[in-house]
Amino acid sequence: MIAKTKSTKIKRSVGDQIAQVLIYLVVGAFAITTVLPFIYVIAGSFATEAELTQRSFFLVPREFSLNAYKYIIKNGDVFKGLKNSLILTAVGTLVDMVLTTTFAYPLARKDFKGRTVALNMVIVTMLFSGGMIPTYLLVSGLNLLDSFAALILPGAISAFNLVIVKNFFQEIPKELEEAARIDGSNDLGIFVKIILPLSKPVIASISLFYAVGHWNDYFNAMIYITDSKKEVVQTVLRRIIFLAGGIDLNGEAIDYGNLGLPPEKAVKMAATVVATVPILLVYPFVQKYFAQGVMVGAVKG
Repeated sequence: MIAKTKSTKIKRSVGDQIAQVLIYLVVGAFAITTVLPFIYVIAGSFATEAELTQRSFFLVPREFSLNAYKYIIKNGDVFKGLKNSLILTAVGTLVDMVLTTTFAYPLARKDFKGRTVALNMVIVTMLFSGGMIPTYLLVSGLNLLDSFAALILPGAISAFNLVIVKNFFQEIPKELEEAARIDGSNDLGIFVKIILPLSKPVIASISLFYAVGHWNDYFNAMIYITDSKKEVVQTVLRRIIFLAGGIDLNGEAIDYGNLGLPPEKAVKMAATVVATVPILLVYPFVQKYFAQGVMVGAVKG
């Protein structure tokens, strides 16, 4: 007969319970202050220009309006920009992760000759960079202008992300590699069949970092991309916001005639929603790996 044991509950003192309630209140208040501005932006994107002018803050518009979104999508450029951004984000994240993981794996191995020198070279890039003009001359000299490669290759490996991945690889038990080597597996086989499957948390987290970076890449796209067919969503929305304000990209006023100005404030908020929501949809799929991947990879140097 197996004796049944009753589960014992830990009794908390009144002070502990009060402290826990206070912690929940503080965290809840912080969460509310974080979410409210975004809710206001969403509500404002569906409001009329008059309501945005009269009311400084609201969470539900009095009059529901789609004018801002109609203005954004009327010429179809925003859909072209979304398509280009999706392609850039997908391809760029894939390239970044392939280069980062393949570089981090040898740096994580203590028997790799030149490991310290290579790691120091990576760390130096976290402190110094060539600057905008040398980078532009390099991209131009390699004939990468007006191509997605100009937005992917110059920053394909982030030194910060590389260090996190390296630290995560170092924490994988070496006995697994030794057992695979005894079974006849080479370095590539160990990396693909053992290291990568065990590194899902850090891969998901760093992939998210890279994806957000590519999706929000505005400055580089403005510098390197001049072909309107290859514009990303950020530059398209920038042009739309300028036009909504009655100013073209050259700084000159636009004459709308009898049509009047479009809803400028609502257009800005709608542009924020269009640029933010797609990348937010990725978070639920990597949420369970996010904290684990970042924390575990940052424990040891």
